[in-house]
Amino acid sequence: MKKIPVSQPALGPEEQKLVDKAIQTGWISYLGEYVQEFEEGFADFCGVKYGCSVSSGTAALHLALLALGIGPGDEVIVPSLTFVATANVVTFTGARPVFVDVRGEDFNIDPEEIEKAITKKTRAIIAVHLYGNPCDMDAIMRIARLHGLWVIEDCAEAHGAEYRGRRVGSFGKVGCFSFFGNKIMTTGEGGMVVTNNAALRDTINMLKDHGSRGKRYHHPVIGYNYRLTNIQCAMGVAQLRQIDRLLEERRKISDLYDHYLQGIKGVTVPREMDRCRRVCWLYSVLIEKDFGMTRDQLAARLSAEGIDSRPFFVPMHQLTPYRVRKRFPVAESLSRRGISLPTFNSLDDKSIRRICRTIRKLGSKP
Repeated sequence: MKKIPVSQPALGPEEQKLVDKAIQTGWISYLGEYVQEFEEGFADFCGVKYGCSVSSGTAALHLALLALGIGPGDEVIVPSLTFVATANVVTFTGARPVFVDVRGEDFNIDPEEIEKAITKKTRAIIAVHLYGNPCDMDAIMRIARLHGLWVIEDCAEAHGAEYRGRRVGSFGKVGCFSFFGNKIMTTGEGGMVVTNNAALRDTINMLKDHGSRGKRYHHPVIGYNYRLTNIQCAMGVAQLRQIDRLLEERRKISDLYDHYLQGIKGVTVPREMDRCRRVCWLYSVLIEKDFGMTRDQLAARLSAEGIDSRPFFVPMHQLTPYRVRKRFPVAESLSRRGISLPTFNSLDDKSIRRICRTIRKLGSKP
């Protein structure tokens, strides 16, 4: 049978049309009509004033930290369970990532652990909305206000997710998004920083363009080449015009998984927390001891059946560059048990039934 990939982009005639138009104008690099349209449109989608398009989600996080003045001698609190870029960008600035554990119910940074980790050197908290689940932003923002800390939202996997009716990316000082090919919306590779602060917007735009400001070839600071091209922004505009449909299709996929996986012993499906509306980036479940095999054994058996999957991230404190002796039991447990199943907009009911039927066949009977 045809192999089911874990992810694939949702691209069609609208993306082709706008990319072709960008090529026909000759504006294929940083300048062009779609850059501003994408930035303004995405900011509006998030419910903030400004958007700064950049070359990747990693670049978005890096620039956000730099614009906030994070540097050597500073500490930034980061959840241990996240993609490695969240930790790496802190290290890029010369600051130190301080890892804390996450909550088992939503996979996100634990506010109680944040408070325990704050020192005189702490400058910021990176709140990662992991796998499309919004963090507890009330608690995180309360802690940040109490201690005078910046909040940076890592929304790479959570386009359109909501907390108390507000889109993620609109709570912290800055929100950072990724448009990598496996994300809910994509520009192939790319990212966006969103903010309500005009000064931060100006600083980010300067830093992403070689430190250029005002006068041509005038570079008052050392900057980076973190710009997004007009061709990529054309694709982004096309995706943004369809974002409501893209989100709704993924919501239906999540609902189908919930239905077909119901009652399988040893499979814990994701839950939506109070005050939250999660989005389905990758439909992710936990494989418990009573399933009958480990997560890795299940992944191997699924692959043999022509079904791709993805394990949860390895906790940061277990990676060689960031290894520490301290244990983070929730992050470690989730990392061992978590598996992401195929999730993409063209995934149909028949394929989801096939995936779930295979998991039911492989696991212990209820």
